[in-house]
Amino acid sequence: MGKITRTWSLMADSWQVLKLDKSLVLFPFISSICCLLLMASFAVPICATGAWHPPTHDAETQRQILYYGTLFVFYVLLNFIVVFFNAALVACAATRMGGGQPTLADGLRAAAARLPVIVGWALVSATVGLILRIIEDRSSRVGQIIAGILGAAWTVMTFLVVPILVIENKNPIAALQESTVLLKKTWGERLTSNLSFHILLLLLLLPAFGLAALGIAMGNSVALLTCMGLAAIYAILVMLVYSALHAIFQTALYLYTRDGVVPQGFREDVLGAVLR
Repeated sequence: MGKITRTWSLMADSWQVLKLDKSLVLFPFISSICCLLLMASFAVPICATGAWHPPTHDAETQRQILYYGTLFVFYVLLNFIVVFFNAALVACAATRMGGGQPTLADGLRAAAARLPVIVGWALVSATVGLILRIIEDRSSRVGQIIAGILGAAWTVMTFLVVPILVIENKNPIAALQESTVLLKKTWGERLTSNLSFHILLLLLLLPAFGLAALGIAMGNSVALLTCMGLAAIYAILVMLVYSALHAIFQTALYLYTRDGVVPQGFREDVLGAVLR
């Protein structure tokens, strides 16, 4: 409960920033649309050819190269889309917390100005993602557990990378190093143990599950479709707002760990509790 309370307080502070620029939710919305279009462009031909199964150990080399090569391209494009719009959101959040009044165009221009480092980070992330995927596909249960642990460690190490890319305009390797150093310096290795983002998100989504269950219980097709539609709309809105709040929090945390100054809109006791 303490973790949920801390996370809720952080989201509440992030909400105060988001209220000043509600249009920031458009960044995760556009990102989601682009990601869905990208997945569809890859999924349709892959499913049509039946090539979505990972190749076995004795599969032809050409088959393995084609499968993992296609997967790598998908990872690069997906990471690029996510990071680009997150970078635009981070740029706007940093400006707002510095007392400015950013616009969506300002965020997009800032992300476009960081295009080389964003592409570089997309390549780095895709490479790590592909390596972890290969370990999962080709390992026993123990190997899959190891891949999961490595993935969790990578998530913590890269937690502040996007704000560093945007604010400092550092290359991907330098940004990764600074993210790791900052988190270690501020005991950030305990970051995930002090927060419960996924639990909070699940709690916020409970009304959607309740609406879906209500529609099923009513046993009427019209009521079912209505409830399912309302549940979907609610879940989408929650996840879009949550994504924006999470990016705002990352920006505030980076500014706080770098400068030791509490960003505008946040409380020192709340941010300090995360890294204590």
